[in-house]
Amino acid sequence: MSFGPLRSLAERTCADLNRLGIGRNDRVAMVLPNGPEMAAAFVAVGAGATTAPLNPAYRHDEFDFYLTDLKARALLVLAGMETPARAVAAERGIPVIELEPATAAPAGSFVLRAPSAMRGRPDVGGAAGPEDIALVLHTSGTTSRPKIVPLTQANICASAGHIGTALSLAPSDICLNIMPLFHIHGLMAAVLSSLRAGAAVCCTPGFNALKFFAWLEEVRPTWYTAVPTMHQAILARGERNRDAASRARLRLIRSSSSSLPPQVMTAVEDLFGAPVIESYGMTEAAHQMASNPLPPRARKPGFVGLPAGPEVAIMDEQGALLANGSIGEVVIRGPNVTKGYENNPEANAKAFTNGWFRTGDQGALDGDGYLQLTGRLKELINRGGEKISPLEVDTILMDHPAVQQVITFAMPHGKLGEEVCAAIVLREGMSATEREMRDFAATRLADFKVPRKIVFLPEIPKGATGKLQRIGLAEKLGLKA
Repeated sequence: MSFGPLRSLAERTCADLNRLGIGRNDRVAMVLPNGPEMAAAFVAVGAGATTAPLNPAYRHDEFDFYLTDLKARALLVLAGMETPARAVAAERGIPVIELEPATAAPAGSFVLRAPSAMRGRPDVGGAAGPEDIALVLHTSGTTSRPKIVPLTQANICASAGHIGTALSLAPSDICLNIMPLFHIHGLMAAVLSSLRAGAAVCCTPGFNALKFFAWLEEVRPTWYTAVPTMHQAILARGERNRDAASRARLRLIRSSSSSLPPQVMTAVEDLFGAPVIESYGMTEAAHQMASNPLPPRARKPGFVGLPAGPEVAIMDEQGALLANGSIGEVVIRGPNVTKGYENNPEANAKAFTNGWFRTGDQGALDGDGYLQLTGRLKELINRGGEKISPLEVDTILMDHPAVQQVITFAMPHGKLGEEVCAAIVLREGMSATEREMRDFAATRLADFKVPRKIVFLPEIPKGATGKLQRIGLAEKLGLKA
């Protein structure tokens, strides 16, 4: 689909929604599978209403929570798609609009089908303005009730521009999107940054390591963006697909949403012969906050780069900004940052200090202005008063030749409060013992940082977007000291 038909689709969708009584700032929950229709619907619905993409894998109770919490005016689902969201919508009196792909038309084309009862005039119709809400997403809610993050049209347009500038995107670029499109990473970094640059994006049905190299050959993308676990899954199949990797025309590879082990960055660059650009993002910033620069400027393994859009600073607990080299909380401010959580004054009071948004991440800026994260403040392990960064332990254990993947996390302890634990996935055909791994860590870590418990797993549990989740992992694995 070219830009002209996409614009026409957006205008037609906006008019259709207006006829159904849905207009600017009215929330349309979207339960659609990954693919061009989801990407096009996100853009088209967002042109005249507020999009609220939801994970199609949610269960009935989860849909009930999100649809109710969002105060959705309508639910948009794929025609013929079975989903518990339909039953929840019926129970809650939320009208269901069906999206019917126009298979004979260009990729992403669709028509909307709605019940005849849905007719009327919206409070505010027409195209959305800069301060209208374009997108609402929930925070992950790993330790508390998920919070609603409203992002304005101005927020997401600013972020799309920041990403395009950081990656020097041009109309000649093609992004291969393998990220889920109910998450800020795929929506912003793959879809909107490409459209903002006049470039192309190819929307896959979702990440599939078995199909990835075939997609590279078919699509001939110039870049892709993914979370670290996806890069690791691609690497696991890299050796047997070296020919396909060598023929790829990738200009760059982007990594975001969680910290990329330096060893993985080096291996991916070796496989594809292209620079890996690690970036730092979060929902409240409409994704990107910092990014490593493209060559010939330095990419620093273990660092998430230079400020790439908003201002980035380090703040102490009292709200004072710290000098480069000092460790504290990463704070941001800029045109891509949300104005605040919805209906949550308590969370906003904690999140904003003197106009700066507190990210909840701990880190430091080095002498060159590059940001290094030392961990989520909530994920730091407090072992009898000693604060341990799980990222530091991850990086050390990843150097062991038998380790393919590792995640370090807190395990409850009767006397110390928390103890250090690590879950490891071994490379195919390799072996290691818990004693061997602890001895290896002990040569490079202070004794109190060495994991007291190491478990070997065939696979580490992941969240919906493919990120490894430290919080709650000990409970999930039934571990305690």
